[in-house]
Amino acid sequence: MRLTDVQLDAIRELGNIGAAHAATTLSQMLMCQINMSVPEILVVDIGRICDHIGDEYSAMVVFQLQGELEPGGYIILLVSRESALRLTNTMLGMTDTDRELGEMDQSALLEIGNIMISAFLDGTAELLGIVMLPSPPELAIDMAHAGMSSLLATMDADIDEVILFRTELMDEEHMVNSDILFLPDTRTLADILRLLESIVGPM
Repeated sequence: MRLTDVQLDAIRELGNIGAAHAATTLSQMLMCQINMSVPEILVVDIGRICDHIGDEYSAMVVFQLQGELEPGGYIILLVSRESALRLTNTMLGMTDTDRELGEMDQSALLEIGNIMISAFLDGTAELLGIVMLPSPPELAIDMAHAGMSSLLATMDADIDEVILFRTELMDEEHMVNSDILFLPDTRTLADILRLLESIVGPM
């Protein structure tokens, strides 16, 4: 499905709303002000996604998309190891960034991912007038390419394109680079575009 410029603008605005909800919820969770850059949006062929996510050691919090739009797809929070440690340190009251991601970090990342992606979907679903929910999260910590390749090999949805929202989350002390990867099933993407068209007019 080749998206037009108008469709891309509509999806970008949808991503802005979702990411703003995620940043607000993260601020409340971490009890500090989180500011968010305007998301960069990329729509890429699923076979080329690894060209756009780098190959650093990263944490991936993976959800299946559930709710009214069947069959759904997947949504992923991807953060580098350095950014993941900054997030978990803030949540856990720690300062050491020269360590491995341990069990407490992994538990914190699952909670952070769940909070952020739930808020992202709440914001976008509210605009669309539907219900979108994340499944319970799964965590993978690996080189980004390897983790994504493993995930793609297990997917059973009909997915042609990945919508990548690239954001920077900043508090007074730190900057956290994060990517939200939205992998809607082809039919789900068509439904989202149809709903957006009913809101903004012909696209």
